[in-house]
Amino acid sequence: MPDGRRVRHRAYAYITNGSRLLVFRHVDAPQAGLQVPAGTIEPGEPPERAVLREAGEETGLAALTLVAFLGRDERDMSDCGVAEIQHRWFFHLRCDGDPPETWRHAETSGGTPIGFEFFWAALPNGVPQLVANYDDYVPRLLASMSVI
Repeated sequence: MPDGRRVRHRAYAYITNGSRLLVFRHVDAPQAGLQVPAGTIEPGEPPERAVLREAGEETGLAALTLVAFLGRDERDMSDCGVAEIQHRWFFHLRCDGDPPETWRHAETSGGTPIGFEFFWAALPNGVPQLVANYDDYVPRLLASMSVI
């Protein structure tokens, strides 16, 4: 882009287990705020495939199921200290079974390991404030779960 900001396509995973939403913080950068798992959509990769791949890589969880497409937007990430425009796809994924209450996982797909600390937040009212307008999609998540 002429102004120096790159454009990235990203898939975001709102992973639920029962009436809980999975959120995380960066172990070495808590100032990055609370987030939901997400990652880059590779060229030619369908967003639905990317969200399942990225959610598995970031969380270490297996057997995630795609439940619903929640929406798509475009966002200037400069307020988060990132010089890019993101084209973002949001999805509801379900984690069945009995995952841990909290855990740490290091994603290594990008070369340098990045550590994440995961925990479950109670829906609908126990979700802490999330960064980069991720909160905007919680009502859509609740609607897809019929929990409004």
